[in-house]
Amino acid sequence: MKRISNFYKDKFYVEILVATLLFIIAIAMNKLMDFIIYMLYFIIFLEIVRIVINFIREQKVVLSILVDAFIILTLRELILNVVKVNKEDLTSFDALFSSPVNFNIMILSGVIIFLFFVRYLSIKTCPQNLLQETKD
Repeated sequence: MKRISNFYKDKFYVEILVATLLFIIAIAMNKLMDFIIYMLYFIIFLEIVRIVINFIREQKVVLSILVDAFIILTLRELILNVVKVNKEDLTSFDALFSSPVNFNIMILSGVIIFLFFVRYLSIKTCPQNLLQETKD
């Protein structure tokens, strides 16, 4: 019962309704990938605005927000390369390295792994976490 009350109190139903409505519209228009790509553009834009506002307010750049924007941007590029650009079949392991599109996908995958590692380090070494560890 507590879960149901939290569901309505936190207004998760609004998020589910909006997501369901957008999904139905995207399916009906046969533009699911375009919806996903444009939503990722929107999230990137929000993250950049958040970085600028945070810099104006506090006169510092929060690295984790910046890394989040780069992760989302890289994921968008990966989705574009995998879904829209890549029209080649992988018949052998050598075909993976012979195609520039497949090579680009591998590079983007490595960049995403690196950015997640940087994100992990930025959280672990943020001043608030370091201060809490010294207090404990």
